[in-house]
Parts: sequence; structure tokens; C-alpha cells
Amino acid sequence: MALCPCGSYKQYDQCCLPIISGKVKAKTAEQLMRSRYSAYVKHEIDHLLKSYHPDKQKDFDRKSTHQFATEPVWLGLEIKETIDGGVDDINGQVEFLARFKWQQTEQVMHERSNFQKLDGNWYYVDGKSINKEMHTVSKPGRNAPCPCGSGKKYKKCCGNR
Repeated sequence: MALCPCGSYKQYDQCCLPIISGKVKAKTAEQLMRSRYSAYVKHEIDHLLKSYHPDKQKDFDRKSTHQFATEPVWLGLEIKETIDGGVDDINGQVEFLARFKWQQTEQVMHERSNFQKLDGNWYYVDGKSINKEMHTVSKPGRNAPCPCGSGKKYKKCCGNR
């Protein structure tokens, strides 16, 4: 099995897949954030809905979520900061950068997401964009480390997509 898309350097079946499949619960807000990113990469729209706060699920737009999951090529997730959201917390925030390529342009979504734990389950509540809109990033050099965090050179990883 391949490495998990969330950037944990763990195998997907030992990292986000058990959370996405519902076999285990996310223990922290960051684990849920990572599983949600992996769900976008793997087009697991049901997990995105189920991990959305129950009070907000009525606003979930399956069609646009599916489009946003499938149209870009996801390049990597970087967790910038986690505030609370631990095993014993009921609220947490995770600031992240999600890199993707869309219409031949590399872009970054920078967001601070809010999470809440209800009845032992973590849920995504909402997020605030750090940058007003997704911005393009300069393409790394062919021999530069890949921005997805794989540890490979860009030309051997995401530059090959």
C-alpha cells in the first residue's frame, strides 16, 4: 500500500483509511483534518459529509464537493499549527496549507479550520481562509524537494503528474 496522502509518512491503510472507512474514530482534530484531506485526494465524498458537523450537514453540497475533490491534482498537505483539539478537548483549530494543481497551475489553500467533538466524534465545523483566495505558487526547480513532503525531488514526484 502507498503512503498516506496526508503527509504523515505512514501507510494509508494504517493512517487515514481506517478513519475514512469508519472503522476507527479520529482521536484528535488534527487526525480528522488529515483524514479529510486524504478524503479529497481519494474522492471519498461520504467521509467529507459524515465528518462535517451535524448542524451544518444540511448545507453540504455533494456536487461541488465532488468537483473540488476530483478536478485538481492534490500535491500535499502541511499542518502549520494545531490549537487544542487533543484527545481530552472538545474544540480545536488546525491551520493548514493544501497544495494542488488545477488547470496546469499550482495553487495553495491556506485555512484555519474549527473542529468540535460531540459524543466522542470529532467534526469539521467551519474554516477561515488565511489568504482571501487561493493563490498560485511558483513551481519548484526540478531538483528541489517536492512541496508535497514526500522527501523526493520534485521531478520524481509531483513534477511528473
